[in-house]
Amino acid sequence: MRDTTGTGADANGIPEDDRLESYRFHLPEDQIAQHPAPERGGSRLLVLDRRGSGAGTLAHARFADLCDHLPEGCLLVANNSKVLPARLLGLRPTGGKVEFLLLTPLPLLEELAEGNTGAGSRRDRTGDGLRDEGEGWLSVPAEGLLRASKKIRPGDVMDFGPHLRVEVIQPGDFGRSAVRLHWRGDLRQLFLQQGHLPLPPYIRRETGAATPDAQEDRDRYQTVYADDSRLGSVAAPTAGLHFTDDLRARLAATDRKWAEVTLYVGYGTFSPVRCADIRQHAMHREYIEVGEATAAAIRAAKAEGRPVVTVGTTSTRTLEGTVRACGEVRAFTGWTNIFIKPGYRFTVADHIITNFHLPESSLLMLVSAFAGRRRVLSAYEEAVAQGYRFFSYGDAMLLL
Repeated sequence: MRDTTGTGADANGIPEDDRLESYRFHLPEDQIAQHPAPERGGSRLLVLDRRGSGAGTLAHARFADLCDHLPEGCLLVANNSKVLPARLLGLRPTGGKVEFLLLTPLPLLEELAEGNTGAGSRRDRTGDGLRDEGEGWLSVPAEGLLRASKKIRPGDVMDFGPHLRVEVIQPGDFGRSAVRLHWRGDLRQLFLQQGHLPLPPYIRRETGAATPDAQEDRDRYQTVYADDSRLGSVAAPTAGLHFTDDLRARLAATDRKWAEVTLYVGYGTFSPVRCADIRQHAMHREYIEVGEATAAAIRAAKAEGRPVVTVGTTSTRTLEGTVRACGEVRAFTGWTNIFIKPGYRFTVADHIITNFHLPESSLLMLVSAFAGRRRVLSAYEEAVAQGYRFFSYGDAMLLL
């Protein structure tokens, strides 16, 4: 069927930019980074200038030389969330093994457990559900991923040590389930002591009950600016993994400003889009926080004509999601399920620092919305040809 719309629509009337197959690209398996670069900040940087045309739009650099490529006076906005060791290994009552990955941001559960009912508390936005079960035991509703050898049913209870249990309320699609966490003691410490880092499925590690997380992952699957009070992401905001304290000091010395937001990265960041027509995709939701100081810094930058550079797709989604919720950049705390794909008009981000993303992922669609799908995929083709490393522990891109 010939396209008469000028959009590249197929026989089903789906425009080219809205077809899932349009976000596929060839990637040799050996270019999926299994380990971080030997030194933090030692990654490569592919600079893509979306304002130009031809070969001159791409430049190869080092991330350590980021200062050479950012506009003077720009404001960088980074996600300060911290990765929680959210993956637990336990047993069913029958003795069978089970895995649980907490998806609800930990701070939400902690505030609920503390009974914080102040006017500005997160609890006001999560609903009640705290139970005091006696003898020091508390429980709260939560969401998580469950994996077991046999079918999981409502009412099943899994043990993750003597002080932590997970009760299944309602199993869902792809292992995502509504559960109730039962614990005694400090919930944060239980996860820190017993949990494993939820590394992406394409990073292969031997992880068992007797196998601790690799030291390199404990050190490098966190940003240097991750905030302990923002512990709760199940994946790292990977564009930020390249920053060092030295680089941040050099940025500050050249009058680049720094601000932070929080997005508790959910497991949906690794989930492929499954709809042939991506307009039918139901985006996962994530919890975000934008403080007044950050909102004011962004408003000032915009008023003064200084570019805003979002560090990663998570920071980008946070700011664009805030504008969608509030109509402007201002302090906001709540959930966002914004799906940014080609055709979206950006309101905050002027430039984006990002990693290379999975084929057919919502993150690849976001950067395609920003820089153009064909231009982005052409840059990816060049990155593959030049041996760049891909995904969470891989190299970075700067989209100007």
